Amino acid sequence: MQTAGKYEDYHFVDTTKPVWNYSRFEGDDIANFQNGTNYRCDELFGSHLMEVLGTTGYYFAVWAPNATFVSVFGEFNEWNKQSHPLFVRLDNSGIWEGFIPDLPKGASYKFHTHGYAGQKLDKGDPYANFWEVRPNTASRTWALDYEWSDVTWMDKRKEHNKLDAPWSVYEVHLASWMRPDKHNEEIYHSYSFFKEHLVSYVKEMGFTHVELMPIMEHPFDGSWGYQGAGYFAPTSRYGTPQEFMELVNAFHNEGIGVILDWVPSHFPYDAHGLFMFDGTHTYEYADMRKGYHPDWNSYIFNYKRGEVKSFLISSAMHWFRKYHIDGIRVDAVSSMLKLNYSRTAGQWEPNEHGGDGNLEAIAFIKDLNETIFRDFPDVQTIAEEATDWPGVSKPTFEDGLGFGMKWMMGWMHDTLKYFKQDPVYRQFQQDQFTFSMMYYYDENFMLPLSHDEVVHGKSPMLYKMPGDEWQKFANLRLMYSYMFTHPGGKLLFMGNEFGATNEWNYKSELQWELLQYESHNGVRECVKALANLLKAEPALYENQFNQYGFEWVDLNHGAESVMVYKRKGKDAANDVLVILNMTPVVRKDWKIHVQGKQSWKEIFNSNDAKFWGTGDTYNPDIQVRIVDGQAGWYELNVHLPSLGAIILK
Repeated sequence: MQTAGKYEDYHFVDTTKPVWNYSRFEGDDIANFQNGTNYRCDELFGSHLMEVLGTTGYYFAVWAPNATFVSVFGEFNEWNKQSHPLFVRLDNSGIWEGFIPDLPKGASYKFHTHGYAGQKLDKGDPYANFWEVRPNTASRTWALDYEWSDVTWMDKRKEHNKLDAPWSVYEVHLASWMRPDKHNEEIYHSYSFFKEHLVSYVKEMGFTHVELMPIMEHPFDGSWGYQGAGYFAPTSRYGTPQEFMELVNAFHNEGIGVILDWVPSHFPYDAHGLFMFDGTHTYEYADMRKGYHPDWNSYIFNYKRGEVKSFLISSAMHWFRKYHIDGIRVDAVSSMLKLNYSRTAGQWEPNEHGGDGNLEAIAFIKDLNETIFRDFPDVQTIAEEATDWPGVSKPTFEDGLGFGMKWMMGWMHDTLKYFKQDPVYRQFQQDQFTFSMMYYYDENFMLPLSHDEVVHGKSPMLYKMPGDEWQKFANLRLMYSYMFTHPGGKLLFMGNEFGATNEWNYKSELQWELLQYESHNGVRECVKALANLLKAEPALYENQFNQYGFEWVDLNHGAESVMVYKRKGKDAANDVLVILNMTPVVRKDWKIHVQGKQSWKEIFNSNDAKFWGTGDTYNPDIQVRIVDGQAGWYELNVHLPSLGAIILK
């Protein structure tokens, strides 16, 4: 709770009225808000527990520039829309504010607004820290006091979040990871439950980070969180803000970073949300050629408006400051960058230079990344961007957008297309498989096998694989082996790690019952081994975003669909050799020429019996023959399992 200053700092407080005329704004707060450079708006707007003139209560502030009347109403005044009007500032800022004494923590409230042309609107608080559980739509007074115990992680998290650290991300939709009743979508486990069960599971699996699909407050479960209303509040579906802090704290104490999906691209038209907030297009563009999103039936933020830019960047900073998160994955960046995204001729207007780039959105993204990395140099920002837009993960001083990483959508599409093919045809598609390394160094890429690939008829990962049951599992283990040994960060959606047989359904839960079968548990054990191998072998991550970390060793056996590459760290002694046999043919005494080291051992085999492989093709002793001792060339004699990957060190 904050305590007010001296009496002369108050703005004509009248203690005889239900709302006292009090302001928290000072100095350049208003100017920065209007200029789009106030990145601590969460400390000014919304509701804040305070003590004024020795009286405890809540201060409220809301931006409604075209309103003629704004009041706070809720259960505390029996939902009376007239009894607690706010005061409008006399500086043309459009900010309404006031202090309501004796208001308790947890009280439900909304803003009642007389907006443009006499419209009367009831809105939730855009800056609320806590909301009622849906389908209720009111905000709740709250305070974000919490004593963190993750100092060890916070002091050293740069080592975990830097670009030359191992990155394996487990993507999670909390509601459907596990439910109290998998047949009842109306009930959820709590943040406290996930603290006990999800944290230990991610730790057991060896992932370095967890990525939570949007946990910001949202009205509709079917949006998966991507149509948000509360940009400063973790959803109350699972508990309180403090309970969410406990979850983050628990991840950190197990050495696991936390990334949040964040959606600054669009928002829904729910009556209590941001749309037409004061009867006008307050947060969204007024021109629907820029302001309406045809794909998602939603509305696009007006990045030109300084107050909106301050709102959004303050939201991102809020999660870093108040919740200790380690990164944000920014959703739908492609739709923000392009004025003609999902629009045909005549449905969009070029920018002032005649191009299709949204110049205001581009400037916003650059400012967002600059601000985050300025204040939190030990975190990451990750872009979901699916076009060939240049420099997404390049610094802004190099004319890039400034993200730390970018999802490698091309790798995902090419890899799935390759593995879906019957192995007999893979010999003709080697170029498709190797193409990723032709453009890999353009960006700092993260390889995603995300939720988007296992919904809407795309089938689960297991059933994308060809062949009989054994071959499907072998192919899946092979693909994951390729993913974890390819340069870049890795992201795997929940359920993919054990070969789910159903598409993901947000209304249900993961098919945990499949783990009773050796085949599915074997895939999970394979992913666990790969995740731990990634952390144990510096060659797999130290140079993952530069040209020194990867080398093709053998691409001359396309007819047999055998491909060999080396992953290289900062010390050549740590180099590893990856050999992929893409066909269901066991290849005994396979010869590989490699330079640099004479002694090699097998450290991973995707055909291991504990992974539900046959376990009969492995390399306990690798024969090595000198080819050119002076140049350091050696011939390795190895056995390659059917549809298998082996890793040598």
